[in-house]
Formats: sequence, C-alpha cells, structure tokens
Amino acid sequence: MRPKKIILCVDDNEQDLSVLSFTLSTNGYRVISATSGQQAIEAFSNAAVDLVLSDYSMPQMNGGQLIGHLKEIAGHVPMILRGDPQALSSEGYAADAVLSKKNCSPAELLERIKIMSARKRGPRKGAQRHFQPMELAVAS
Repeated sequence: MRPKKIILCVDDNEQDLSVLSFTLSTNGYRVISATSGQQAIEAFSNAAVDLVLSDYSMPQMNGGQLIGHLKEIAGHVPMILRGDPQALSSEGYAADAVLSKKNCSPAELLERIKIMSARKRGPRKGAQRHFQPMELAVAS
C-alpha cells in the first residue's frame, strides 16, 4: 500500500476548512489543517508535506504572503492558492496554481491536486543529464 500524500490546508474559516479536509481525507489524502499563516508555517516545518492548499483571504498574513514564505523554505513543494478571482488577478504569486474559490468545483480541485501531487521531483526518468566537461588543474 502506497503512503498517503500529505496536504497542508490553510483557511481561517473553520467551516470551509472542515469541508475541505473531509473532501480530501475521503479521497485518500492525509490532511494537516491550519487556521492561520503562523500555524501553517509551524506545521510545514514539522511535517513532510506533499502539497499546500491555501485560502488567499486571511488576517495577519494572506495566502500569497504565506506561500511566498513557504516557497523560501521548500520551493519544490507544489502550492495552490484559492480565492476571489478579482482579488487574485491584481498580483503575481509564488503559487504553482491559482484557483477561484467560488467557481472551482470539488471535482476540479481534486483533479488539480492529483496532478500536482503526482509530480516527480528531480529530473524525469530516462532524461539525460548534460554535464559540461571541467578542466582539471594539474599540479606542477
């Protein structure tokens, strides 16, 4: 049996977070929940998270700021930012994907998570690496 992928879900609205956690856990994911940016940073630092799913609108630290901070810690982890499309369109983000919170169905969200959490880290299997030959210094 393959280990479950760990998803860090961040949302200050506990009802939305509960629904999201239930949806993900019933679809085979292990969920770590956080209701603030600070809780998310602590959880991210203490667990081997496979994907981050964050709401944009949160007090103290919005989702864009949170993802920017988490990318500094571990840039290889895929991160999805969810929120109001009009608020999200005004800025650029470090998130790997930006989804509308209102217009994205649970099935679409699960499909995006499946694709992003399945990404392999490092070079693709069978890909050739190109090394530049280095000149060695010869001691005289």
